Amino acid sequence: MGEFGFGQSVRRVEDDRLIIGKGQFTDDVSLPDQAYAVMVRSPWAHAKILSIDTDDARALAGVMAVYTGADAKAAGLGTLPFVGPVQDSDGAPPIQAIRDVITSDCARFVGDTLAVVVGETVDIAKDGAELVIIDCEEVPAIVDTEAAAQPDAPLARQGLESNIVLNWDIGDLERTEQAFAGADHIVELRLINNRLIVNAMEPRAAVAQYDPSKDQYTLYTCSQGVHLLRDLIAGVSLNVPPERLRVITGDVGGGFGMKTFNYPEYAAILWASRELGRPVKWTADRSDSFITDTHGRDNVTDCALALDKEGRFLGVRTRTIASMGAYLSQYSAYIPTEAAAGMQVGVYNIPTLYTSVKCVLTNTVPVDAYRGAGRPEAAYVIERLIHKAAAQLGMNSVELHRRNFVKKEQMPYRAANGFVLQSSNFEQTMDRALEAADWDGFAARHPQEDGKLFGRGMAYYLERAGNGPEMANITVHPSGDIVIAAGTQSNGQGHETGYAQLVAELLSVPFDSIRMARGDTDLLPEGSGTGGSRSLMIAGTALMQAGETIIDQGKEIAAQEFGAAVGDIDYEDGAFHLRQTNRFLSLTDAATIAARQSGQAVGLSAQQSVDQQEYSHPNGCHVCEVEIDRETGATKVIRYTVVDDFGRILNPMLVRGQVQGGVAQGLGQAMGELAIFDDESGQLLTGSFMDYWIPHADDLPDFDISFNEIKCHTNPLGVKGCGEAGAVGSSPAFVNAILDALRPLGVEDVDMPLTPLKIWTLIKDACP
Repeated sequence: MGEFGFGQSVRRVEDDRLIIGKGQFTDDVSLPDQAYAVMVRSPWAHAKILSIDTDDARALAGVMAVYTGADAKAAGLGTLPFVGPVQDSDGAPPIQAIRDVITSDCARFVGDTLAVVVGETVDIAKDGAELVIIDCEEVPAIVDTEAAAQPDAPLARQGLESNIVLNWDIGDLERTEQAFAGADHIVELRLINNRLIVNAMEPRAAVAQYDPSKDQYTLYTCSQGVHLLRDLIAGVSLNVPPERLRVITGDVGGGFGMKTFNYPEYAAILWASRELGRPVKWTADRSDSFITDTHGRDNVTDCALALDKEGRFLGVRTRTIASMGAYLSQYSAYIPTEAAAGMQVGVYNIPTLYTSVKCVLTNTVPVDAYRGAGRPEAAYVIERLIHKAAAQLGMNSVELHRRNFVKKEQMPYRAANGFVLQSSNFEQTMDRALEAADWDGFAARHPQEDGKLFGRGMAYYLERAGNGPEMANITVHPSGDIVIAAGTQSNGQGHETGYAQLVAELLSVPFDSIRMARGDTDLLPEGSGTGGSRSLMIAGTALMQAGETIIDQGKEIAAQEFGAAVGDIDYEDGAFHLRQTNRFLSLTDAATIAARQSGQAVGLSAQQSVDQQEYSHPNGCHVCEVEIDRETGATKVIRYTVVDDFGRILNPMLVRGQVQGGVAQGLGQAMGELAIFDDESGQLLTGSFMDYWIPHADDLPDFDISFNEIKCHTNPLGVKGCGEAGAVGSSPAFVNAILDALRPLGVEDVDMPLTPLKIWTLIKDACP
């Protein structure tokens, strides 16, 4: 193992530029003679557009153009499609809730795009936007998720028969009902998975440029992958061939799923650039982000667990209503359905499952993938059910988990949802977590104190990570520099470091000789982007195969130089060796010869595509300890322990950072994050950080994170995804800890977020 090879905690090379302000984020991009766009947003949750008067705005000095939905349609602009691979239970596609690039007929949520104003400066464009006069007729809005599914609910979109756009299910209903009918114990819960605002550190932004000489568009934007974005913007929103659009992404300050998607602003400013003959820039401020970035979660679930008299699980049943917001965003309906796909069975030997989902429209910000994308919601269901079952049956929760785990000797194990678990030892991972958390020492650490309540909670999560196609390229230059590219996009995961480690070990070259070319559709013909904890498993495999091809190319060149057979050439320590001699050719020399032979500056180069069909299944155990102040309801997480099985670990430092961030986001949801809309007006009441709480550093403890490395068998690197795992296990661990603390007061159930006010109210109601 080299100093910078597999398993080493190498510091992130990208941090050198980021921490001194040398990063290149989208808002850092400025093009000569650029204009500035401001979006006119709907102040109404639901309103028919009668007319839009742009005369005063157009007359303002410095305003270059004002575009409406009618203008966009006349120019042939298209839509923002839903592309998630999911069907209704009867095989039909979801009912389409089509979104135009600029809305022309009806505003359907506060924040809907009604016009675009382009000015010489941002301030002029903002002033122009204030002068756009919109005449409308307000109609009833619906914002509540559960209410939207009712037959008499106001329609979020006129012309539909109901707000339900998809009825989906998975599992065996008849067998599951039989399991419940024969059960000795049934545990039931009604759970709310609260709506979240993503709040990435870097707001969305974009810079568009049209080149009339080439009839070519270029878009700079912060994304999670340039290729899919290119295809959707060009092929559906602009209605031009994808090869006429180049998308470039530099550094990205957080994505979390939200920056995967096609948004109205991108096609709008590309079109504006063409119309005006100059670049156009748009940057969201934080207020804009609150009401235009896709939101996450927002589910209401009725769930039940059937057990026999010995506490063995017999079946799980869940029924969920999931809000999609006002439009079907890119993957929206896929997230609570196929993305989770019955993962409510978790890591447990549960013979049968049935789960159904109703996806409903509401007059709210569209909802789509947010870190974990369906898996946190599924883990929350089963882990809350198990916690309640242990209390209801008077059993030790650890023993209840242990009794029902899928055992190591049962693998490969086909779960009731059809997934095959290949390589894990859930019991061993849990035991390591309990030991690291000093589970048995809890009572001694926290004797009862006046004014304090203490609780501990455990949750065991299962993820589904990493499948689909990906592409990567490695180029070895005669100078010795090695450039790598992949179809994924770092949003803070550390790709530049991790991928370089992988290639450095494979090619036995200096770590600092490798650099990564980032985010540009001109670098690779295709790519699937970052999401679903797939980057290392898929793009890493493509890089590994590209590296192997580089070695094969070099062996051919070495064989020619030595006048030997290719089979007599070995590669080690960065050079090609003729077996049983002292003759060798360095990788750099081979690249030099290749460049000379080809007549080009490029030396050795290999591009590789992979299409990984099997998933990996990261899993792990979270243990949380909390302290509650009886008088105020204030909660403090005083100890937090995680043991994860991520397969082989490439860079433990990077992985710990990913877990820390995920746990912080999961705890944020559980402790206080909540998007609230006014029932009557549909206004977002938590539209700023004055109203929307997010965790600060002093709200969280140091996390004790360690690993149980069990090699994955579904990919040649033996890795399992880690990017979303922290967010999957942390919410149920925290809520279970709070319920453990409140159990002596008779509190059995509570919904997220567990704010101090909510906890204080529960305590006061229990102890009047």
